[in-house]
Amino acid sequence: MPTEILMPALSPTMEEGTLAKWLVKEGDEVKSGDILAEIETDKATMEFEAVDEGVIGKILVGDGSEGVKVNTPIAVLLEEGESADDIGDVSAKPAAPAKSEEKAEAKAEAPKAETKAPAAGKDDKGGRIFASPLARRIAADKGIDLSALKGSGPKGRIVKADVENAKPGQAPAKSDAPKAEAAKGASPALAAGPSTDAVLKMYEGRQFEEVKLDGMRKTIAARLTEAKQTIPHFYLRRDIKLDALMKFRSQLNKQLEGRGVKLSVNDFIIKACALALQSVPDANAVWAGDRVLKLKPSDVAVAVAIEGGLFTPVLKDADMKSLSALSAEMKDLATRARDRKLAPHEYQGGSFAVSNLGMFGIDNFDAVINPPHGAILAVGSGVKKPVVNDAGEIEVATVMSVTLSVDHRVIDGALGAELLKAIVENLENPMVMLA
Repeated sequence: MPTEILMPALSPTMEEGTLAKWLVKEGDEVKSGDILAEIETDKATMEFEAVDEGVIGKILVGDGSEGVKVNTPIAVLLEEGESADDIGDVSAKPAAPAKSEEKAEAKAEAPKAETKAPAAGKDDKGGRIFASPLARRIAADKGIDLSALKGSGPKGRIVKADVENAKPGQAPAKSDAPKAEAAKGASPALAAGPSTDAVLKMYEGRQFEEVKLDGMRKTIAARLTEAKQTIPHFYLRRDIKLDALMKFRSQLNKQLEGRGVKLSVNDFIIKACALALQSVPDANAVWAGDRVLKLKPSDVAVAVAIEGGLFTPVLKDADMKSLSALSAEMKDLATRARDRKLAPHEYQGGSFAVSNLGMFGIDNFDAVINPPHGAILAVGSGVKKPVVNDAGEIEVATVMSVTLSVDHRVIDGALGAELLKAIVENLENPMVMLA
């Protein structure tokens, strides 16, 4: 019988989206892995791929349709031998919400399309593992055993995200606490305050323009309100002398000029933070509801401003990468963030974040922690200041002010101070970062 293709949840916070553009039309044959449409979520414009093969029998939701609820039928897929006459009465109304834990997980972890496949590893003949061809190809490249994975796609099918999040030879780690935290974040609510009517009445007679809140703005409002209301922030401040770093950076850039590489101060800051998290491993941690998770790798998120909001793409294993590799990866992530082309796994996770407003002439500021991170470093501009050197003489130096915002549930004051000290030492002695 015909299969309904449902509006997917392409991020944990997505409840509805905009079907920006269909890349197929009625009557087109599609196979698993083909791109069907572009969908705008609360964070990005993402490609939506088919899981099953068949013929697009009917498109239920047109290009540019806004506010399409997750699990709403958006098209109908016909199998071999079926025709449009077999479709019957199908409307673009949300399907009944999943009741089992497995279906709830499937929604949270971004299913691709509704299919008829039975649960992964279970079929009526036994032994068969149901996975998309793309997932199988990635698993083969990474040496991952598909039988060890639990599929998050429709009916338990293993999809691309399951394989990408897994480690070679094992299934992704699962924890009740992070699931609970994800579920909590799945339905963001806007900040409490005066009602819309009350505010409109307050400004009667004054000229203004109403700006509609898109999904990203709603999510930012909800998450930052939650962060300030629930995270016990404290702040640690230091000044960093940048003269040695600026000289070292200039020398490196001259040597790298032939390769087309130009390192920024921000590249050094990312590297310094990543190495500091390895030096102070107890601070490389996140809050997980009823426990703290201490991470082994240094996964550093970096705030990137885009039109209408911001992204925090994550540079994974940043302590293991060279400065030139970090620079290239950061440029790529920032470009795709501004185009809203990042996949969820590229901006989720990490234990620590960097927010740099120095290029805007900001001397110092306090950043809001991005949950579940344990800390965020707010970076100001480097400015010339008089300082007293080791000989007791006054000299001019380039000084950058930073503020470390810390979640007191995860990191205590002395531990936070130790982490910030390690960051400062790395930046004031940049050659040690290459050792």
